[in-house]
Amino acid sequence: MAGGRSDVAPLKGIRVLDLTNVLAGPFCCHQLAHMGADVIKVEMPGTGDLARQLGGDHDLNASGMGVSFLAQNSGKRSVTVNLKHPEGKAVLMRLVATADVLVENFRPGVMDRLGVGAEQFLQENPELIFCAISGFGADGPLAGFPAYDQIVQGMSGVMSVTGEPEGAPMRVGYPVADTVGGLTAAFAIAAALARPKPGRGTVIDVSMLESMLSTMGWVVSNHLIAGWEPHRAGNDNIAASPSGVFRARDAGFNIAANKQEQFEALARIVGRPDLIDDPRFAARKGRIENRAALAAELETALASRDAANWVDELMAAGVPAGQILTLPEVLSHPQIEGRNLVAGFETPGVDRTVRIVRPGFRMDGVRPETQTAPPELGADTDAVLGELGLSAEEIAALREKGAI
Repeated sequence: MAGGRSDVAPLKGIRVLDLTNVLAGPFCCHQLAHMGADVIKVEMPGTGDLARQLGGDHDLNASGMGVSFLAQNSGKRSVTVNLKHPEGKAVLMRLVATADVLVENFRPGVMDRLGVGAEQFLQENPELIFCAISGFGADGPLAGFPAYDQIVQGMSGVMSVTGEPEGAPMRVGYPVADTVGGLTAAFAIAAALARPKPGRGTVIDVSMLESMLSTMGWVVSNHLIAGWEPHRAGNDNIAASPSGVFRARDAGFNIAANKQEQFEALARIVGRPDLIDDPRFAARKGRIENRAALAAELETALASRDAANWVDELMAAGVPAGQILTLPEVLSHPQIEGRNLVAGFETPGVDRTVRIVRPGFRMDGVRPETQTAPPELGADTDAVLGELGLSAEEIAALREKGAI
């Protein structure tokens, strides 16, 4: 069990069936588990979630406890059910009858073809919140096509605005579309749980493509309202200057002097107060139009000291600045270490402590967290089916038939 308190659990008593694989769906359900929901991960016997075979450690992948699985499945219980077996479907329906939420991320139509789609679930449990996550949504010309994170990044326009101006479009360096899709689903589910029960079920249709566009509202609205054509600008903030990466003596670092007073403070700190009254830079519009010239002037001054020294002085003066850290560097930073973001679990089937990140917020001063380690495949099948009233003999018979 991770350290810390377990009393931040607003979803305690809510049961979630997690029928998802790989990232977007499991990430969604992981957020609900952090908030105290009883998340039952329903997996195929023998193989389970594909993420069990993915990650940077081949031995863990081979054991069915890949890092990609470990990262987003703590706090869940694993039950194996064969959805292609008639008696497996019956077991799933018994689970559905006890659930508040069901999440799946198959391609639209797959669950219906198996005979266990939204219609069947809502007949079994009329107040169920059913959430389907897909690349493009439940309808439209692309609805039936597969979509991975990279595909959605490209189609959403994210890659078109990422990279150097003269270079090729670039993907974001982590699966941002999957993650945003999962967060969108978790947000929608939490909203559905918060409203008064409508006396009927709720069907949530999450499109990863649309989720990405929603998070790009600043870029999208500049195009739709101002007629601005989005483009790649490298590390520059196209709406402000000086705002981007600037080279110091040893390394580049970020400055975001977006306000007039911040620009003036920056100019004084680097020993160039003359820039404040320079007609090219005195006003915001001029600084944007003369971005390259201003950057050259600043970098000449910044070359006298290391990035860390400049960051400390600028931040102390109220000018937003920050070093460009590697992942190991930020994880060991006192700001992160001191706020209890990382949790550790001793996990069955894993020969080392499993360390994961908790949600990026506190509630009443307490960080939400899951209380149990990521489960081995099918580790909770007998216990969960026993809760449904099945006897040990009935469970053994289902297992022998290949239904679980």
